[in-house]
Amino acid sequence: MPLRAAIRTIPDYPKKGILFRDITTLLGDAKAFRKAVDELVQPWAGAKIEKVAGMEARGFILGGAVAHQLSAGFVPIRKKGKLPHQTVSISYALEYGVDEMEMHVDAVAQGEKVILVDDLIATGGTAEGAIRLLQKMGANVVAACFVIDLPDLGGAKKIEALGVPVRTLVAFEGH
Repeated sequence: MPLRAAIRTIPDYPKKGILFRDITTLLGDAKAFRKAVDELVQPWAGAKIEKVAGMEARGFILGGAVAHQLSAGFVPIRKKGKLPHQTVSISYALEYGVDEMEMHVDAVAQGEKVILVDDLIATGGTAEGAIRLLQKMGANVVAACFVIDLPDLGGAKKIEALGVPVRTLVAFEGH
């Protein structure tokens, strides 16, 4: 089954006019989940990736699986106030405002090779914030990987403009 067929589209969620791309159906399909993880991992096999960073929440699922396959550590990037140890935070742009994300201060070491993983890239604001946060702590972000790209929203181009290569598996036109 192609990955695209394993992704459910929910119209008018979270608001009218939005076509929500739901990967829970992909995650629940063992073959599709395996295929997605394998395709996210493939370019980095043998690249000595030291950490995989995943953004809350679906990035935790995908990032954990990718980290396991690469024999790398995992770094959770969370909304402000959710991590128990000393953190470092960064503000990032949302569609209608600003939010903050954070990670533990000791999550990455200077120069560590890190891949950022999440389920979807839309405008790129959250991914840009996560990359800047990782770089602020000295990480070498070698790529940003997503199952889904919404190219009409320009997020992948925004991340590539930061000098970080982007890998996506499936593109959906529109929002």
